Amino acid sequence: MHRILIVDDELNMRLVIKAMLTKAGYDVFVAEDGLKAIGILKEADISVIVTDLKMPRLDGMGLLERVTKEYPAIPVIIITAYGTVTTAVGALKNGAFDYVTKPFDQDDLRNIIKKAVRTRDLNQKEVIWASEEIERYGIVGASTSMLEIYESIRQVAPANTAVLITGETGTGKELIAQAIHKSSPRKDNPFIKINCGAITEHLVESELFGYEKGAFTGAAMTKPGRFELAHSGTLFLDEIGDLPRDMQVKLLHVLQNQEFERVGGLKTIKIDVRIITATNKNLQQEVREGRFREDLFYRLNVFPIHLPPLRERQDDIIPLVDYFLERNSQKLGKSIQPMADEIKEIFRQYPWPGNIRELDNMIERLILMAKDNRIDAADIPEEIRYSMEISPLSPEALSEKPLKNLVKDHTEDVERQLIIKILEECGQNVTKTAQQLGCSRKGLQLKMIKYGLRKDALTG
Repeated sequence: MHRILIVDDELNMRLVIKAMLTKAGYDVFVAEDGLKAIGILKEADISVIVTDLKMPRLDGMGLLERVTKEYPAIPVIIITAYGTVTTAVGALKNGAFDYVTKPFDQDDLRNIIKKAVRTRDLNQKEVIWASEEIERYGIVGASTSMLEIYESIRQVAPANTAVLITGETGTGKELIAQAIHKSSPRKDNPFIKINCGAITEHLVESELFGYEKGAFTGAAMTKPGRFELAHSGTLFLDEIGDLPRDMQVKLLHVLQNQEFERVGGLKTIKIDVRIITATNKNLQQEVREGRFREDLFYRLNVFPIHLPPLRERQDDIIPLVDYFLERNSQKLGKSIQPMADEIKEIFRQYPWPGNIRELDNMIERLILMAKDNRIDAADIPEEIRYSMEISPLSPEALSEKPLKNLVKDHTEDVERQLIIKILEECGQNVTKTAQQLGCSRKGLQLKMIKYGLRKDALTG
């Protein structure tokens, strides 16, 4: 059950929203001001925050600033009076997910919260932005492939060139997009993000380009879109491969002309926006199969950056383990002892099909289970221990193929056998298997297609 935190100094407002969201199936927490909300965030795993702007002690803008810095994965929705819409738009530029105006329609608020929850679930933030002390650009990793990515960031950041970031789910594509923005001349201007896979098809246009008052039923006021909010800054379009084809035409027009009209509007709005996109799909394959426009692909793929999966970055795994152990220990208020080298080596050898997100989730899980503030080998989940029991490469195999190919084949064999095992334990239920593996359902389905495992699996 997703947990929603309502922050408002008006008791009646808290009670009304709580009743509405409880009826919708959410677990609701309430706070009368920002300081009280910060205390709740330290104790509970909150999915979405809905906050008023004007409150005593710590107001909505102050809370937003704290949340974006300390809990950047949590979407913040602003509730504002009609006369302070300008302030709400400023909040969007500072990282708020969305806003509603009082008096609001309950369906509108429910839909925005549902979208925020879905965005979080679909990995709007794949890896938490690390502190300035953690490595270059806030990215943990010093392997050869990551050093090449650092160099790519250095090369492309000063320009306005479009960047396409590719890689499996959970590899940290948004983190790279943020690094490019933070290293660019636009770093002091907005970094606006939108997950194209988290928005229903009929809402994509109004989310990107905004709408005029009266443009459609429920459009009680004019609302700027993400392009407008990102003016003079960077717009990050995550999961661009999920963008509906009719919207691909409109996006191409905006990229070519740097102008657009709001939904229901006639005025042409000029913008200066840098575009960074990301996808876990093979867009060239999508082009060949007619699902993605070729001209848009070439417009986006000016400077490609590919993020390798974690199994191809073994040298980065132990530093990531140390980082996540420290970060999650602080988050959970525990003082966990450093992991033993033999446990780290098990982690280094495991293929991590869910990539960095799976590793992060696994470390948090182990911290929660740890007895006497210590993680023992017996605490390591069965699926990881099982992968270490796969037989090693034979001398005959070593003489038949290059080592690089053998390692790749062996890693894929381990990954395939692990997926088969967990599928069996979960009764062929894809959703439960993805949760057990710590990866997204879509990512698991792609793996199952790759390994020919979809025949008997249930879709639940």
